[in-house]
Amino acid sequence: MKSFQQRIEQYAALAVEVGVNVQPGQTLCIITTISTAPFVREVVKHAYKIGAKYVHVDWSDENIVRTRAELASEEGLAHYPDWHAKGRVEMADAGAAFLWVVAENPDLLKGIDAARIASISKAQQTALQPFRQYTLNNKVAWSIVAVPSPEWANKVFPDLEADTRVDALWEAIFSATRVNDEDPVGSWRSHAESLSSKASWLNERKFKELRYRAPGTDLTIGLPEGAIWTNAGKRNESGNPFIPNMPTEEVFTSPHREKVNGTVSSSKPLSYNGNLIDNFSITFKDGRIVDFQAEKAYDALKQLIETDDGSHYLGEIALVPHRSPISNTDLIFYNTLFDENAACHLAIGFAFPFCLEGGLEMSKEQLKEKGLNDSLTHVDFMIGREELEVDGITEDGRAEAIFRNGNWAF
Repeated sequence: MKSFQQRIEQYAALAVEVGVNVQPGQTLCIITTISTAPFVREVVKHAYKIGAKYVHVDWSDENIVRTRAELASEEGLAHYPDWHAKGRVEMADAGAAFLWVVAENPDLLKGIDAARIASISKAQQTALQPFRQYTLNNKVAWSIVAVPSPEWANKVFPDLEADTRVDALWEAIFSATRVNDEDPVGSWRSHAESLSSKASWLNERKFKELRYRAPGTDLTIGLPEGAIWTNAGKRNESGNPFIPNMPTEEVFTSPHREKVNGTVSSSKPLSYNGNLIDNFSITFKDGRIVDFQAEKAYDALKQLIETDDGSHYLGEIALVPHRSPISNTDLIFYNTLFDENAACHLAIGFAFPFCLEGGLEMSKEQLKEKGLNDSLTHVDFMIGREELEVDGITEDGRAEAIFRNGNWAF
């Protein structure tokens, strides 16, 4: 049995070598909060061991984030420093890799007016839009990993003794990210190959639309001509492989902006801007959201949908089996990185150019003409459940089973 420290070191190695795949002589930028410092130190150590030229850590503090949301002026909420946004672009131009290490606090901004939170979020998303083009188009290697925070552990394991909750969450993370396997790196490579085979099957079928059926869900999603199904494994502009999300269980593409019709209901809570949106449904007509309901945090969902015009449309559809290492934990993680990989999900907001044939060479205008959505935001929400059935519809109208009883049908 591996010791806890051995698994921490292997998790850090996975983030560096498989997640962002740092190359000798490359700069690594880590974006994180101060609560993750012990783990980040292990990441930094491993990055230097394998030859990183320089590791920059961009720290933030959640308490300060909340203080700003509570007390800053309206003008201050809508401000995001140019120098910070330009610094990210400069590092990306120089070929840096970017690793986000997140430690979720699902209730961080609970009780704060949703409009104030939206103002902060929109300012940040607008300022960082030039940098986002580097990650959106896979010009740079980037990845996201998570580590426990006491607040997050308390949310996931409220029934455990308080002093055991963080350790329990670590165990869940190690299991979900395959750190407990004898050869974690080998396991990830094998897993990526399995996901690639699913994507290949879907691409061979060239479905024109998908139909979703489940309790509370009756939805049809059209695909753009030339849609590409893909999985987490990517290559950056230099040809180096990386995995953006660790863990990952999804095969995904981007839908046609104007070909979504029907209603979909959530299957897990959505942690968004420090609020938990729960038991919600969304109705689409010709792609656009025309109605929505939420039992909890309705205002937060409203602010998300009203971010801009593009946030009224979908940018991603992802297929994830009900049975997976994450789903098998029977936990709600209250963290999109994990919950989205335990259930089929959709995303409000921008679409992925790499999910369209020739998309990486197209302008924004050309992508829109092909049916891809653009927005400042991209937020996943979970819709998968054990009863979910998904059919693919071919050009000649035939239906082929993709999911039955929440799992792959092929």
